[in-house]
Amino acid sequence: MGSPHLPVFFLLNAIAAAIAGVSSWRLWGGRLLFLFLFTGCSTVPTHYALVEQSLLAGDAKQAAAVLEQAQQAYGTKNQVLYGMDRGMVLHLAGEYQASNGALERAEQEVDELYTRRIRTETKAFLVNNTELPFEGAPYEHVMVNVVKALNYAAMGNLQEALVEARRIDNRLNVLADRRTGKSDYTDDPFSRYLSGMLYESAGEFNDALIAYRKAYEGYQKGGTWLKTPLPFQLKEDLLRVSDALHFTEEHEGYRQSFPDVQWKPQTELESLAQVLVISYNGRAPKKEDHFLDIPVSREAFQFVLLNKAGVFNRPGMQSDRAVESVWYGLSGRVVRVALPRLVQQKTTVRNEDVRLVGPTEIYSGKTVLVQNITALAEKQLSEEFASTSVKAVARSIVKFTLAEAAGRGAQAAAGKDAGPLVGFLVGAIAKGIAIASEESDKRSWRTLPDEIQIARVWVPPGTYGYVVETGGRTPSTGPAKSSQSLNLRRGETRVLIERVMS
Repeated sequence: MGSPHLPVFFLLNAIAAAIAGVSSWRLWGGRLLFLFLFTGCSTVPTHYALVEQSLLAGDAKQAAAVLEQAQQAYGTKNQVLYGMDRGMVLHLAGEYQASNGALERAEQEVDELYTRRIRTETKAFLVNNTELPFEGAPYEHVMVNVVKALNYAAMGNLQEALVEARRIDNRLNVLADRRTGKSDYTDDPFSRYLSGMLYESAGEFNDALIAYRKAYEGYQKGGTWLKTPLPFQLKEDLLRVSDALHFTEEHEGYRQSFPDVQWKPQTELESLAQVLVISYNGRAPKKEDHFLDIPVSREAFQFVLLNKAGVFNRPGMQSDRAVESVWYGLSGRVVRVALPRLVQQKTTVRNEDVRLVGPTEIYSGKTVLVQNITALAEKQLSEEFASTSVKAVARSIVKFTLAEAAGRGAQAAAGKDAGPLVGFLVGAIAKGIAIASEESDKRSWRTLPDEIQIARVWVPPGTYGYVVETGGRTPSTGPAKSSQSLNLRRGETRVLIERVMS
């Protein structure tokens, strides 16, 4: 991907070329180092805006086409991210088999990266963490299996969906072993809950109850940081399945814990069909750079103050990193540290009202929140903040030290007369480019939603009109509607996917 700082590079390179006659062999080495640093500068992806436009228009197939055309822009280091993004958009487009193929490749690549650890660590340390292959966060790895399970369930292949449920269980068990004491994300109650629903749909009630228990414990353990209350439907599920298995003591415990919950025994549901609505609402958070400009002299402190006041970048205009790099390079005493900052893109959706309209009756349900992706991303970033900060500061100090050395080396090579000017120019170039190359790792699975909600509705077999109305959290959000006709069989579980961008 091209660099936004190349015009500045060519300008500074021209300055270096003008004085290259003084000590060409020394300066060419420095210029090659500068070029190496600039290969790490990346542009902000533009395809996400096009994907979101397509999804807002309700055209998930067009969004998938946009991503397919953008594959080369991802680069070799971001093929895991490409697989995640493409797999999610294909999932929304109803191309479930193709979605699983993309996600399967991403999953395999994640496993290979973990075992092989093929990384350009040195270059990443000297430039920025975008030089490392993208592996994804633990919650994103779990979501890969979640989406694959939903793909299989939507295709009516419940046995393959259960395979993914078991992979989720294995992944979470391994995660708990690896991260004990280091992270609060050692389980995922939503994926446990989904697994329980799949097991129950297949008649595997023992596995369903185990999954429901773990989901219950996970939602309770998540407390405030998970930002997801215990779904009321899960209470019904615990009561129903523990009763079906004749676990009398456990069932009585749930009855005491949930005295106001109304539920139906399993015997009343056996002859019915189930509609499981998965609603993806809002947009996943994105990351942006947060720059800490650290002056190491009084004069540099004044430069930083002037820049923050808008002297170098006019107020009201987006900060120009290239201009800042030149000015800070000329000051000679500024160290820039780049850290990622999360930008929320919260949904305005409160819930969805689901109606199945039959010949004589209307069956209704309401979606409930089961997963807050933004909360998971916030937790992941906060837990990584200490190590990310230490590495970023160390990287910036090393680059600053190398730039200082380049200036002193050029001054010594140029001789007594031209040395001070040459040293100043080379030092300014080196420091400016060191600052320009500083960038945080802003990659994440951005085609995920902000929140996931679900609804479960049981109805007698037959043909129904399916209607979903989306209610907003604010008065300005009007209801969005989608509808189709469903022909449901006895004992069938039909998975339906909704995507609401607002």
